[in-house]
Amino acid sequence: MKAALFQVDAFTARLFSGNPAAVVALSSWPEDRILQAVAAENNLSETAFFVLAAHGFDLRWFTPLCEVDLCGHATLAAAHVLFQHLAWPNPVIVFHTRSGEITTWREGERIVMDFPTKNLIPCAMPPKLVAGLGVKPQEILATDRDYVAIYDDPQTVLAIRPDHEVLRVLDRPGIAVSALATGVGEGVDFVSRFFAPRLGVPEDPVTGSAHCALAPYWAKRLGKSLLAARQVSSRGGDILCGVGGDRVTLSGHAVTFLTGEIDLGVGVPVP
Repeated sequence: MKAALFQVDAFTARLFSGNPAAVVALSSWPEDRILQAVAAENNLSETAFFVLAAHGFDLRWFTPLCEVDLCGHATLAAAHVLFQHLAWPNPVIVFHTRSGEITTWREGERIVMDFPTKNLIPCAMPPKLVAGLGVKPQEILATDRDYVAIYDDPQTVLAIRPDHEVLRVLDRPGIAVSALATGVGEGVDFVSRFFAPRLGVPEDPVTGSAHCALAPYWAKRLGKSLLAARQVSSRGGDILCGVGGDRVTLSGHAVTFLTGEIDLGVGVPVP
């Protein structure tokens, strides 16, 4: 069974920056073990797989270690592939996912994605989280999956050198760190980084799903509904965030690095 494979740098207009995602266009679903093996072989933070459905596409995301419920940059990459390479004729793409329907569309050179908001709740400061980050945050919040550590200085966020072995044993697999973007760049409202060593992703270059929680948090603090975010990983990337009710729009650019074809190995034993 052959399938088209694309590698796309998401949340950037320049190659070799943003967050690289693999996108695999399937005609039907193979066994989950095949999908996981392909994601491990790609060894990127996410591989997106999609199959044409009755009203849009079924979309799934895999890290090198497991399937996840939500991924922003691989969704952006999948939409980019459909619009740019597979001649999708409609102005809108609807993806059916484990997190519900995600609608995507183009606005100029950007692709916009409509996601559910992730609620943040204050929580106690886990000692292992502080030890893993190396710097005590001003505030700790949590979603149903991730911790969010808020700092008062973007330079502190930039300087964090996490201990991934300590973060790996936390009860939540994802850790976002964030601060206002004072002095970082003109027109940027807040910055962040994201670590998920338990999922096989020590540091994610640009994390769309984290902004489903970060954007509403900073929108409330700043009194704004449209915010410019920058993830300050070594590759870096930019996300324009719109906040309204229980939905968040995330938009960004994407560029194609690689196109090809893979053999899914159906019928061949997978370790």
